[in-house]
Amino acid sequence: MLSRVANSIYWMCRYIERAENVARFISVNLNLFLDIPSEKGKHWEPVVMTTGDQALFEKNYPDYDKEQVIRFLTFDRSYPNAILTCLAAARENARTIREIISSEMWEHLNNFYLELADKGSPDFALTDPHRFFKIIQMRSHLFTGLMDCTMSHGEAWNFARIGMMLERADKTSRILDVKYFMLLPNADMVNTPFDNIQWSAVLKSASALEMFRKQYHQVTPRNVAEFLIFDDAFPRSISHCVSKAKICLGRINGSSSSLPHNAAEKQLGRLEADLTYTDIDEVIDQGMHEYLDSLQTYLNRVDLAIGTTFFNIQHTAEALDSQQQQSNG
Repeated sequence: MLSRVANSIYWMCRYIERAENVARFISVNLNLFLDIPSEKGKHWEPVVMTTGDQALFEKNYPDYDKEQVIRFLTFDRSYPNAILTCLAAARENARTIREIISSEMWEHLNNFYLELADKGSPDFALTDPHRFFKIIQMRSHLFTGLMDCTMSHGEAWNFARIGMMLERADKTSRILDVKYFMLLPNADMVNTPFDNIQWSAVLKSASALEMFRKQYHQVTPRNVAEFLIFDDAFPRSISHCVSKAKICLGRINGSSSSLPHNAAEKQLGRLEADLTYTDIDEVIDQGMHEYLDSLQTYLNRVDLAIGTTFFNIQHTAEALDSQQQQSNG
């Protein structure tokens, strides 16, 4: 497969997954208004913090209110991780590889973008945001279903899955990081009903609340972190995503042994091993923020290794820092 084609399908799926996750964060935040009292900026600033792009937001918007955050995260074409910008990039990548993906995938993605780019979309998003962002999530799920059902599960499909899984793992780590490190106003709120509502919101951000309750009887920070980081069976946990990405990478390499064939497989294997042989107590002892920060850095290293190995992308010494910025969102 041409490196250009592999790169396009990898990033097409990363961008779609990114757009869905941003819509998911906004949707869950809207529901928080129903459970806890509103304070200016208190509910909406953490959503922007999850993306890591507070500086860009504050440069262009005066306040962290609902309308401005929704416009920034959804429609601001100058913001590279806005939902509309991500869909535009996914569509452009898909356009260049139409001979590789199915016609159903292209038609759905093209319509998805055109619907969101319609001039009436901002009004729809502000007047009925619950429905608007739910539609975005469902459109993204439909694209994933079409990819699984209408595309041969060969090299291209495996590159698409790797992109999707790495993006998903990164976003799961970010919602946990924001909650642990920044979200609560002070330590007095820990273990209060307010705290429990927010931890439930973290689970909802990953569509994990129902599956979590089947396994745990109580919503505690330790249980939530263990589930979202280490649960191998839940499809949005970090461990599950890394494991599935490694399987897809092994198929591309034709690996028949446990030994890595290239830098990408070596980096991803190290990350999988770290997740396999680390438990939640070690994470808490190390510090949740420190662990998740190192995990995000490692996910970026995996991405850089994939680009170097398969996409013929040569990285500079500053590549990790720039890639960290690109992967935010």
